[in-house]
Amino acid sequence: MKMRFDFNNPNIASRKYHQNKIGFAKKCIAALFAAMLCTAALFPQTRDDPDTNLPEIDGDFFEAETIDPALQHNFTIIVPVHEYDLNPHTASYSSESQILSSLYEGLFSYDPVTLEPKNALAVHYRISRSKKRWTFTLRKNAKFSDGSPITAQGVCDAWLDLLAEPRAPYSSMLDIIEGAAAYRIGKGKRDAVGIRALSDTTLVVELASPAGYLPRVLCHSAFVVCKKDTNVSSGAFFLQRNANEEMILIKNNNYWDAEHTHIERIAIVQSDNADENAFLFNTGSADWIAGNVTVQKLLDKDSVQINAEFATEYLFFKCRKKSVWNNPDLRAALLEAVPWNELRSQAFVKAPTLVYPINGYPQVEGFAYTDPDEGASLMNDAKKKAGIPQDKRLPLVIAIPDTEYMKKQAKILSGAWKALGIDVEVQTSPINRYLESIPSWNADLFSYTWIGDFADPLAFLELFRSASTLNVARWKNAEYDKLLGEAALYTGDERTKLLARAEQLLLDSGEVLPISHPVSLNVIDLETTGGWSSNAFDIHPFKYLYKKRKTAPLPNIVTR
Repeated sequence: MKMRFDFNNPNIASRKYHQNKIGFAKKCIAALFAAMLCTAALFPQTRDDPDTNLPEIDGDFFEAETIDPALQHNFTIIVPVHEYDLNPHTASYSSESQILSSLYEGLFSYDPVTLEPKNALAVHYRISRSKKRWTFTLRKNAKFSDGSPITAQGVCDAWLDLLAEPRAPYSSMLDIIEGAAAYRIGKGKRDAVGIRALSDTTLVVELASPAGYLPRVLCHSAFVVCKKDTNVSSGAFFLQRNANEEMILIKNNNYWDAEHTHIERIAIVQSDNADENAFLFNTGSADWIAGNVTVQKLLDKDSVQINAEFATEYLFFKCRKKSVWNNPDLRAALLEAVPWNELRSQAFVKAPTLVYPINGYPQVEGFAYTDPDEGASLMNDAKKKAGIPQDKRLPLVIAIPDTEYMKKQAKILSGAWKALGIDVEVQTSPINRYLESIPSWNADLFSYTWIGDFADPLAFLELFRSASTLNVARWKNAEYDKLLGEAALYTGDERTKLLARAEQLLLDSGEVLPISHPVSLNVIDLETTGGWSSNAFDIHPFKYLYKKRKTAPLPNIVTR
């Protein structure tokens, strides 16, 4: 999470870090739009069964052929240059989550194709009639990489440690558990949190209110089982070395499903040299590029994998003390005058709303048209209502990453708002430090891109809940919080209607300016690599990967 570069626009800073590529993709727009139209179907509404067995995670999920052990010794992945935080409690980048999902495991894991929750450490769970008591049964053969058993108490300890970590970006997602929010903010006791182990393999979780989406949330790498010693892993691999911009992951033979984990050693190499990365892939020295690459120099264009992302690029107002832009009427006037078509001119898929379109989610009225005259009228009314003189020009600071794309976006807004009596000042930061600067930056408008961490509208709406650790905007609205709370009491249509009302309230307040829905691009030859599938989170668990021998494309050629 935190910073990344978007494929349709590599200059946007966001909460999810990876780097994507431009050029060849424009030849694939038709396929891209088809993928976008299909993405919503990946996300059916949450079931709320009282007694549930999810599909098992197993190595046969992708395997349709015999795997040759002789090919599985090494696998090389090229990723962007970045300071990787491999502590699951404090990590916040998507590139970190990709690695952490293979070093550690929680109760559930993402299905690598559909993104539905699949059993990981949990083999079974029951939900009480009140929908608030969840009882999980854990695997008896689950072990850490040091050979020690993974128990229900280990799950309790990991989650409680997460709640106690002040730097944990995702800890508020556990606020649905009884007593978790109070403990997280230092107003409750550890033993009052509704998480307890009844035995080594039985875990009970008491929720403050029903949350049928809980398994989806628990797929995320923040909620894995881990020890304080982060050298000990609970997943399919353990970290052997992390130095000189290279990480070496080794297969964890104590992992409960080691039999179906095929790759013995994974080298994760950091490089932003796009030409060199293309050369390494062409020569077989790299198996998968998830970072910069010169696509035009790739010999096999079929290795380029383009996919829709469950993500939204947007701008947001940061609420700070005594800021005139805390006034929703003033913000609404600005948004009325935004030239949306020009602002979204580089978007593959324009985003009039914040929440990515999900199957069954009600339509929300977003931002699609521009009316400068109405914007000026609304600004005059807002000033009068706020007691601001009509002739007073208002300052507005836009804080952006130091990229050409974001400078262009800021220029568009500055020009549109000048006629409304707004003097825009643009401040910049190096892109690699941009997001970390937001909390202390004395500015009004910021850039963000967010990839939802679970297939639910709440993955976006949680960003603006008052008490959320993900709420960098510091926006607070009691009615919005109430709607999210009420939505937790329902399932199906009733729930999504309440969530849609919350999003509508957020948009009507003028707090966010939605821009686009980004896409991802990876380079991997699926004829020589199995167990990899495109998906909307761009998360690909390493445990499924395996190498296979490529059939010679020409007759009379003998392969060895």
